[in-house]
Amino acid sequence: MNHQHYEHTSSLTDVGGVFSQILLAIPFVVALILYIIALVVSNRRGRGWAIYRTVFMIVGICLALISVIGPLAVKAHMDFTYHMLGHLLLGMLAPLLIALSAPMTLLLRALSVKNAKRLTRILRLKIVGFFTDPIVASILNIGGLWVLYRTELYMAMHESLLLHLIIHMHVFLAGYLFTISLIYIDPVPHRRTYMYRTIVFIFALAGHGILSKQIYAYPPAGVPIHEAQSGGMLMYYGGDVIDAVIIVILFYQWYQSRAPRSAVAAT
Repeated sequence: MNHQHYEHTSSLTDVGGVFSQILLAIPFVVALILYIIALVVSNRRGRGWAIYRTVFMIVGICLALISVIGPLAVKAHMDFTYHMLGHLLLGMLAPLLIALSAPMTLLLRALSVKNAKRLTRILRLKIVGFFTDPIVASILNIGGLWVLYRTELYMAMHESLLLHLIIHMHVFLAGYLFTISLIYIDPVPHRRTYMYRTIVFIFALAGHGILSKQIYAYPPAGVPIHEAQSGGMLMYYGGDVIDAVIIVILFYQWYQSRAPRSAVAAT
């Protein structure tokens, strides 16, 4: 099957141009500023904060920015391989690093007791528990990718500024939601068992892997075969590396949760 390559024409300038890049960059810049403010407030109150968590946040935000602004963002609009690299940074690696920075924990430390209690009540709402359920998060994340690459949505994204913005933010938010539904770094009122999270994760890994092979064999509309193959391979192997990190963290947390009971039983 022949695939007509999408072109970055003058009529699509706003879709992949400076304006859309700035719009996508603003939320991440704001998030970093808020994180730093919360860090300063927390330190002034004598509540120490691990340096490595701040490093995770800075690196995670930088990776997200690299994927939406600058040379990679421009190339991603014209070359599927670069697009997939941006997907890995924006939808997988950046969310993982930001989750490891424990932003909600820092925010709770920085807020007054009254406001912290209000935020905690919000986190306990059923709607929050619904969206942080691993199954729901997996559908939003992996299912969203299937819709993007197995329908005409991928081509439409290159022709509509609004779709371009919505899809990129969805990729990040769904990736972040998926990550925090599996590994608990921040306080989690609606906790799921390790077995439940592991089983859902296995199915999510299968869905991600199958999709990458589908892309390799059957390129999305408008994507040349050689770009689809390199992009599919990048999605498959690059995704495996990041998923392996999540697996290690998940199993380490599982081990830690059982270690105290094992030690007590041994005595």
